[in-house]
Amino acid sequence: MESAATAPSARTTLTFRDATDADVDTLVALIESAYRGDSSRAGWTTEADILQGQRTDREGVLEVVESPDSRLLTVEQDGRVVACCQLEHRGAYAYFGMFAVSPALQGAGLGKAVIAEAERLARETWGATEMHMTVISVREDLIAWYERRGYRRTGRTTPFPYGDERFGIPQRDDLEFELLVKELA
Repeated sequence: MESAATAPSARTTLTFRDATDADVDTLVALIESAYRGDSSRAGWTTEADILQGQRTDREGVLEVVESPDSRLLTVEQDGRVVACCQLEHRGAYAYFGMFAVSPALQGAGLGKAVIAEAERLARETWGATEMHMTVISVREDLIAWYERRGYRRTGRTTPFPYGDERFGIPQRDDLEFELLVKELA
């Protein structure tokens, strides 16, 4: 599967395709750069102040790539991987996760284009009527961005996996995930 769209602000063509095993290292580096460490501070999605350590690892990304019910949508611009997101088929709804946009390109409309394509694919490929995602509840700016895209807070939370460094090293003790949901019309 491959499709193309134009990023609203960039006026350049984006190529959307499913990730392959060969993309795993590039995608791990992209996801890490968008959320962790000093490089993430170039964008607005950084979690560097609330979590240190890794955001994901090669095994986690490979698991998504190889899962029959998931796809890791990879986005290229001018032949370079610039964004990605996980879509997982869960019956009537799809789960959206592992969303990353290159920090240098954040704020230019690329994220909007990626999420719109992910929603379209979930609807058209799986007949999903809703998109679900979980966001760390203290990420108010990120949650507000999703709300502007039509997602609503549910108030349903799950605990952060404290003690499991595969998900990062928390810098505060009040982290939890909140479920956000959007109806896909």
